[in-house]
Amino acid sequence: MTAPSVGRLVVLLVALLVLATGCKFDGAYDLPLPGGRNTVAKEDGYEVTADFTDVLNVVPRTPVMVDDVPVGQVLEVDRVGWHATVTLRIRKDVELPGSVIAEVRQTSLLGEKYIALVERPGDRAVTADTSDRLAEGDHIPLDQTGRNPEVEEVLGALSFLLSGGGVAQIKTISQELNAMMNGRSDELRDVLGQVESLVTALNTQKGDLITAFDSVNELSKTLVGEKQVIAEALDSMGPALDVLNEQHDALVRMLTELDDLGVVGTRVINATKDNLISQLRHLEPVLRKLADADNNLVPGLVSLASYPFPLEAADVIKGDYANVAFLMQIKLTPVSQGGLIPSTLPDLQQLCLTTPLAPVCTQPDAAVGQLCASAPGLPLCRPATLARVPAALKKSAPRSVR
Repeated sequence: MTAPSVGRLVVLLVALLVLATGCKFDGAYDLPLPGGRNTVAKEDGYEVTADFTDVLNVVPRTPVMVDDVPVGQVLEVDRVGWHATVTLRIRKDVELPGSVIAEVRQTSLLGEKYIALVERPGDRAVTADTSDRLAEGDHIPLDQTGRNPEVEEVLGALSFLLSGGGVAQIKTISQELNAMMNGRSDELRDVLGQVESLVTALNTQKGDLITAFDSVNELSKTLVGEKQVIAEALDSMGPALDVLNEQHDALVRMLTELDDLGVVGTRVINATKDNLISQLRHLEPVLRKLADADNNLVPGLVSLASYPFPLEAADVIKGDYANVAFLMQIKLTPVSQGGLIPSTLPDLQQLCLTTPLAPVCTQPDAAVGQLCASAPGLPLCRPATLARVPAALKKSAPRSVR
């Protein structure tokens, strides 16, 4: 057969094929191919779409597999914006969850590409609610699609690693580590032991740390909730800070003067410390005597308020006044006989101790002079008696000191 005859025969076969398949012809994909036993007819499957950022060289009729078992094929690959939308046809008897992941994979190192449908960990292959299943018209978004690295990408990364990138850096790091560890094995071992202790302690306190972080989280939520209140408080602090700024010089001057006052007070306290301690020590016996008389002091003060009547008289006397008759007996006899007339120096001293002149009783000479000046008619003030006063004072001096 001649060449023109062969050409006419091919054209005739193509024309007959077009007539046999209908009025539409989309190129080589409409031609029947061998090995089409894994394709799924329209009436035997359902169609879904999936978005991919990169579909590599996936073309129509690329297999769709689940667990390496063909379950459908790719119908169309279209560009939508900056990603590709792939239309898949899957057999009706294949039930998949709506959260299925679609990945572009490769059958072998140099094998063909295919679309793998993978269930998420924990997803059920078949759900009781049919609304959770992948069905006709569903769409798989970009966050549920992906692809495996290409052989060219793996070889390119390996070439970069072996051509002076990673290997040379690993060698440098190894040399630096050896130089750092040389002769410091004990220190490094101690550091690693301390790190181990730290990690162990942190692991032991893990519950407390989590509780602390939760508390900080709750505090942060509270602060966020009170954000407006905190903002208003910070805004209100502005005028207060302005006032403090205006009073800065006065505050500094006040603190300086307070420091000077502290210096003066310290000097005064240091100068009067000994005297103050001495006075407190002298006050101690008085306070002790007052403390010893605590059981009698209060009743005595209460009785003094009703003197000369006892407290029981308040229930006896009726009215707002009462008549009282006092009987006083004064014996003008020497003190030694129970009277009030001092005839000797010891009598004078005893009488003096019962009068407001008690503080000067330790100086009998002056007391005799004051007494005789106010009452010269006393027997003690006679000239003969006064002449014996100095000798009597010397004799009675030890007794008076006691």
